[in-house]
Amino acid sequence: MDQSSMEFWQQHSSRFLKMVFQSDKRESLQHPDGYGKATRECGDTIEIFLIIRHGAIRSASFQSHGCIYSIACANALVSLVEGKTLEEALQITPDAIIDYLETLPKEESHCAILAVRALHAALMDTREVERQPWKKFYPRKER
Repeated sequence: MDQSSMEFWQQHSSRFLKMVFQSDKRESLQHPDGYGKATRECGDTIEIFLIIRHGAIRSASFQSHGCIYSIACANALVSLVEGKTLEEALQITPDAIIDYLETLPKEESHCAILAVRALHAALMDTREVERQPWKKFYPRKER
C-alpha cells in the first residue's frame, strides 16, 4: 500500500469507513412511502426511500451515484432517520451527518447537504402519499 493510501485510512474514523463500505441499506424500493432525489451540478445523485409505519420511519434505504463521500453521507443519513418521526427527521441537518461521520473533510460537506436535500424531498413525497395513497404505486420523479 502506498503512502497516500495509508494516509486515507488513517485520516478517517471507523464510523466514516463503515458508512463508505456498508451496503445493507443501499437498495431501491419499488413502492416506498416516501421517495426523494437530489442531484448536484457535478452529477452526484442521492435517492432516499422511506417506509413509514405509525407515523415513524420504520426503514430507510438509499442509492447514490457519486463519490465515496456522497455514499458515506447517504448511509449516515439513513442510519440517523430510522425510528424517527417525520417531524424529527425534518430536523436532521448536514451538521448532524458531519458529526455522525466524525471525519468528513470540510471540502466535502456539500455531500451532507445533498443527502439532506434528498431527505427533505422524500419527506415531502411522504406527505403527498398520505394525502393521495394511490400515488405510492406509480413511479415518482424528482420534485
